[in-house]
Amino acid sequence: MKSRPSRTADPPASPSPGPPRADGAPAGPSGAPSAPRPSPAHDDDTPVYVISIAAQLAGMHPQTLRAYDRLGLVTPGRTSGRGRRYSVRDVALLREVQRLSQEEGVNLQGIRRILELGGQVMMLQAQVRQLTEELAAVRAEAERRVAEAHRSHRRDLVPVDRSAIVLWRPGSRR
Repeated sequence: MKSRPSRTADPPASPSPGPPRADGAPAGPSGAPSAPRPSPAHDDDTPVYVISIAAQLAGMHPQTLRAYDRLGLVTPGRTSGRGRRYSVRDVALLREVQRLSQEEGVNLQGIRRILELGGQVMMLQAQVRQLTEELAAVRAEAERRVAEAHRSHRRDLVPVDRSAIVLWRPGSRR
């Protein structure tokens, strides 16, 4: 019987927030593995992790993830077979829920409210960015029109001395 050569894990390229785990994966601040970056074809919102991997990355039990899904705290993507798929952003959100619960002592209803308000803040910030861009565009257009008006009328205007202006008021005598 032939034995396979053992593989050694390469050290992480960047320092991780916690000590490496026994299996060589970088650990997060709580000792849980940090979420690996998705491939360039995926972004932070692409659901890629099955529940067992997401639970491991978040340092939780898979049942906890199911409970959070039922409560609407963290809603993962679904496959066509209704299996849960978690994104990098979902894993970060799971960690935040855990931090609020364990370190800050916030109950699940409080966490839900915090997450709702955070979502509203993000939506309002996006709205402010959009309105700021629209305002800048309107200002630029107004400045362009004013400059155009000044260029076209400058030839028609004749400077007049203030003392040369006489106001006529009908019916009044001085």
